[in-house]
Amino acid sequence: MTELSDKERMRKQLDASHKWPCEFMFKFIVPKGNENEAALRAIFGLKAKLQMKESSTGKYKAFTIRDRVKSADEVFSRYEAASQIPGIISL
Repeated sequence: MTELSDKERMRKQLDASHKWPCEFMFKFIVPKGNENEAALRAIFGLKAKLQMKESSTGKYKAFTIRDRVKSADEVFSRYEAASQIPGIISL
């Protein structure tokens, strides 16, 4: 019997805890800069609900994004696209 990859294990967890399609919550921390917010908006589109909170030092912005997704694969693709933003931390 082979072990499941991390991605397959995560897919099983997502499928067990979500009924697709559904609204999914994504969380990111990025260095302060308007281009980072624009990059996230480009990935998630205008229909996504985006909340932003600046860090106490003003160096970072935390984003909570709620968006409708159709599957675990769509969750993965959003995180993979966001991973291209320099300095981003996915939570």
